[in-house]
Amino acid sequence: MKRNNMFLLIIVASLFTVSNSSCSKSSNTAAPGGTTGTASNVVTIANMAFSPSTITVKLGTTVSWKNTDGFAHTVTSNDGTNFNSGNLVAGANFSYTTKAVGTFDYHCNIHSGMTGTLVVTQ
Repeated sequence: MKRNNMFLLIIVASLFTVSNSSCSKSSNTAAPGGTTGTASNVVTIANMAFSPSTITVKLGTTVSWKNTDGFAHTVTSNDGTNFNSGNLVAGANFSYTTKAVGTFDYHCNIHSGMTGTLVVTQ
């Protein structure tokens, strides 16, 4: 009887290990828009700058800006029509889904020295 219990315990432990290791594998599948992961589609606003200052994504990708500074900023396309976040208070986010291929320069309306570029490819 002890031998059967020990055998059963080994089988259960083996199944748990196989099941657990297969669940912990990470996947690097393409997100909508053809980029991998979501971190590459995030621009951080910190220390009075957009980082990265230039981001390249595929058409249809959603790009997010996160304001980690302690004061408000904006994310405004230079032509004023493609995207405009309005005032983003500290900790706020703004997302924009790309609608056209091209290069779109943008800035902060509050701090004119803050500039960035969104490049959208096919």
